[in-house]
Amino acid sequence: MVSLSNQTSFSFSPNNLFVFDKTRLGIARINFPRKFKVACFSADQPRQQKQQQKKKKKSQTTNTDAESGVDPVGFLTKLGIADRIFAQFLRERHKALKDLKDELLKRHFDLRDLASGFELLGMHRHMEHRVDFMDWGPGARYGAIIGDFNGWSPTENSAREGLFGHDDYGYWFIILEDKLREGEEPEELYFQQYNYVDDYDKGDSGITAEEVFQKANDEYWEPGEDRFIKNRYEVPAKLYEQLFGPNSPQTLEDLGDIPDAETRYKQYKEEHKNDPPSNLPPCDIIDNGRGKPYDIYNVVTSPEWTKKFYEKSPPIPYWLETRKGRKAWLEKYIPAVPHGSKYRLYFNTPDGPLERVPAWATYVQPEDEGKQAYAIHWEPSPESAYKWKHTKPDKPKSLRIYECHVGISGSEAKVSSFEEFTKKVLPHVKRAGYNAIQLIGIPEHKDYYTVGYRVTNFFAASSRFGTPDDFKRLVDEAHGLGLLVFLDIVHSYAAADQMVGLSLFDGSNDCYFHHGKRGHHKHWGTRMFKYGDLDVFHFLISNLNWWITEYQVDGYQFHSLASMIYTHNGFAPFNSGYDDYCNQYVDRDALMYLMLANEILHDLHPDIITIAEDATYYPGLCEPVSQGGLGFDYYVNLSATEMWVSLLDSVPDSEWSMSKIVSTLVANKEYADKMLSYAESHNQSISGGRSFAEILLGGVQNENKLLDRGVSLHKMIRLLTFTIGGRAYLNFMGNEFGHPERVEFPTQSNKFSFSLANRRWDLLESGIHHQLFSFDKDLMDLDKSKGVLSRGLPSIHHVNDTNMVISFSRGPFLFIFNFHPSNSYEKYGVGVEEAGEYTMILNSDEAKYGGQGLLKADQYLQRSISKRIDGQRNCLEVSLPSRTAQVYKLTRILRI
Repeated sequence: MVSLSNQTSFSFSPNNLFVFDKTRLGIARINFPRKFKVACFSADQPRQQKQQQKKKKKSQTTNTDAESGVDPVGFLTKLGIADRIFAQFLRERHKALKDLKDELLKRHFDLRDLASGFELLGMHRHMEHRVDFMDWGPGARYGAIIGDFNGWSPTENSAREGLFGHDDYGYWFIILEDKLREGEEPEELYFQQYNYVDDYDKGDSGITAEEVFQKANDEYWEPGEDRFIKNRYEVPAKLYEQLFGPNSPQTLEDLGDIPDAETRYKQYKEEHKNDPPSNLPPCDIIDNGRGKPYDIYNVVTSPEWTKKFYEKSPPIPYWLETRKGRKAWLEKYIPAVPHGSKYRLYFNTPDGPLERVPAWATYVQPEDEGKQAYAIHWEPSPESAYKWKHTKPDKPKSLRIYECHVGISGSEAKVSSFEEFTKKVLPHVKRAGYNAIQLIGIPEHKDYYTVGYRVTNFFAASSRFGTPDDFKRLVDEAHGLGLLVFLDIVHSYAAADQMVGLSLFDGSNDCYFHHGKRGHHKHWGTRMFKYGDLDVFHFLISNLNWWITEYQVDGYQFHSLASMIYTHNGFAPFNSGYDDYCNQYVDRDALMYLMLANEILHDLHPDIITIAEDATYYPGLCEPVSQGGLGFDYYVNLSATEMWVSLLDSVPDSEWSMSKIVSTLVANKEYADKMLSYAESHNQSISGGRSFAEILLGGVQNENKLLDRGVSLHKMIRLLTFTIGGRAYLNFMGNEFGHPERVEFPTQSNKFSFSLANRRWDLLESGIHHQLFSFDKDLMDLDKSKGVLSRGLPSIHHVNDTNMVISFSRGPFLFIFNFHPSNSYEKYGVGVEEAGEYTMILNSDEAKYGGQGLLKADQYLQRSISKRIDGQRNCLEVSLPSRTAQVYKLTRILRI
């Protein structure tokens, strides 16, 4: 592999797997200065010259990076951060990333090939009436496929000996030949191909292969052109005869002395100068030896012949015409692995035989009711396979994400399906005003109670919800409704299961995961990936590309990055500044995986959206990789929901600090635009906690004062979190209407009850839950129709801890919150920059939202007063009832 000093960039065509412009994939090497001794004696001169060459090369590489806009510490410079140790860590990581790309490109054609392992690995139907299977198991000695199609025999379908069955990297390749039906003859064409899917009956015209080839000879080749194809030895025999005559020597002794090449060629030209025209290319030879002891020749041809040669297309259509269709294949063969077949991978290891569900399996039935897990071969006929109907929605300027779990999305006490979710939940999400859904628990997981976070099979959609085609239909229908589809992807750890998962996959303890203690999560009992291994890297990158390619998903939220970035899994104090992000506990391989994953995903799929969930807020999460960042589009503000829970659980309403609320919700000002905010996600409902509605409304239905408090705070918390943050907001399924119960998955502790593993959609019809839903719907409309979130960052100009009032503007919109539990204000002054008329467009106290309706219609229009308040040139004097929020829009500008 040649290292080039070009910018690290990619130019991929979405319809072409091959890229020949390798200079655009070049990886620049970078050398860092080392301390060296200076000596005066001549023995050190070669060493000094070598060091000078390295220094010159380093200077050239650095200049190239600067010219192409690559700066490993660019975001530190932009933010004015001067931390020498962390900057050095970023530079070393940048160099290691380049070296990693070098190593990857030695084994893969390009980075698209690196991210497309699913095209080869796993089980695939081959055009030549067979099924190919490939998987990785470097610790195994013998590999075979066992299934119901071969009586679970470990010898019938095994890998061949040698490189065709097991290569040096530990990949096992197994061919399963289709069986001829009784009375059928073997193929007359050795490489006979079948088209199983696209135009699958084209070619069944009854024309034989010989007739197709004859047709090619008649239509494609000009007279005489195919002569030397049919008689491949004629040309060398003719040349030999021309050189040595009809009675040419048969042995080296008979050959004698041979004149030099130039003399022989001149003799040949003289003898054949009057020959008639030939179909052979008109070549000539120019001697460029220039007196050297050896001959150098350039072979040149006439421009006319060269142009004619390049204009001629290869005869591929004739070859494709020899393909037969699916019906012809089914008439002649019995499929080696029929659709729906059950199978497993059989390994013989130093510790004995074992059976595993293949790592690249795309449809898996995990252990259920004591039955052993197995993979399912999914190859539906073209007539019954799902066909995509809708195109993907355009990438929005802001995100309103509805977080869902398919299994608990129904009203009944059972595991809901993809089909039920598609019919019932998707229309509700559209009606509620969201523009994206985020699905948790989609990749296959053995234990339902883990919510899907202990993944066992990374390429398989969970079979407990339905088939792969059912999930395709869900994504397609979501796109038809204008909804993006995100997956909560878990690459930070994996389930520790062996039979159905990846743990001890090939019998060795360090196949996919680290060896020893580092290979186990300190608290969760899961396995930790070995990100520095090239094959593990290939597996994970391909997995990201798989869900986009196969299921058309639009993005990912990367779950629990702290678990993978640090060897302590994020369970350690962070009190040493930037040293905590570059010390010995940081897994540099994991960081490089995230950087390259973002780089490849955004190059292959420019509209993809990636979201980082990192409780430690690693520096540069949302900065470009070229500037030393990790390359994410958004990051999750995890502190906000922790703050709200703490306030609701343990702080009296009158002691809430407005300054703390604002500083927590705004979080990192430098990246506020990239922040995804939420008041509560699935964590509050699922992870042993309570939803806000359960905290605020639980058991107070008959106490009007407490009920008013709960409804008011539920609305205000959502409105403030939604409008003061970045360009993205998330809500968990059911919380928009104040779902009164937590989520509890069936476990042994609750006697496997499904009573709390559902959503009570019936509450939407009336009462306070209908009113809360109406408010949330109008809240989403602030962004849907008025573009609140995409209008830049908020300008916060009024935070009063004594009065418990917050006010800020965002574009032409003004937001005012009064959190005081008892004080109402008649003419409360808040600053506005623009003089004019402001119309109230949302009032949390309206009766239709479950409020008291204290404001009258004439109070909805406010005219500014020329009075400097909060650093603004003008102000509004508004009526602020206790525990209410108001949103105004500047509707008329007054010129003073």
